[in-house]
Amino acid sequence: MSTSRTVLITGGNRGIGYAIAQEFVASGYRVAVTARSGEGPEGCLTVRADVTDVAALDAAFTEVEQKLGPVEVVVANAGITRDMLLLRMSEDDFDTVVDTNLGGAFRVVKRASKGMMKARFGRIILVSSVVGLFGGAGQVNYSSSKAGLVGMARSITRELGSRGITANVVAPGFVETDMTAELPEATQAEYRKSIPAGRFASPSEVAKVIVWLAGDDAAYISGAVIPVDGGLGMGH
Repeated sequence: MSTSRTVLITGGNRGIGYAIAQEFVASGYRVAVTARSGEGPEGCLTVRADVTDVAALDAAFTEVEQKLGPVEVVVANAGITRDMLLLRMSEDDFDTVVDTNLGGAFRVVKRASKGMMKARFGRIILVSSVVGLFGGAGQVNYSSSKAGLVGMARSITRELGSRGITANVVAPGFVETDMTAELPEATQAEYRKSIPAGRFASPSEVAKVIVWLAGDDAAYISGAVIPVDGGLGMGH
């Protein structure tokens, strides 16, 4: 099924975000990505924006609206890590990660929801992490920011659910990206042992779930957390 709906993905210039954009392009969407640097995949519009900057985000949305039409699907994917054990984690390490990962999602969703309410249609998809509910040593900041997305999606569902708008969370586990490739081989092997599937996900396996959530078949799913983690976070 192809669609001509417009989707905006934050952080679409690499990793999972890039794969999400590719998958939406392949499914016939009009696709825009935000990036601080670099470009999204072929066939999509790349707009410059930092999710911590309200004015830049507003300008990016305006550009997308002018060139591709109102944003009907938004995927809040942009995220950073600053891993550090709790006692060594600075205020800045904590604040910067939360402001980007959780604050960034808030700013993007707030801006997108205006058009969605007018259209009485919207798909809000927040990219969390297995770590959000499973926890991760050295990731108090990252884990907190990713867990916060669950409360955000559920509150948005209660506020906007009657207007044809859904808000869901996708929680990937370990995914084969540049970030995981940098881990030492021994560490990667250790992680694989803890994953029932015995392997990392390909970025497209995460992207396909997100594209499905954006479509008509998922219209009655909202406030859900969908793990794409090979069974790593079961029960969370």
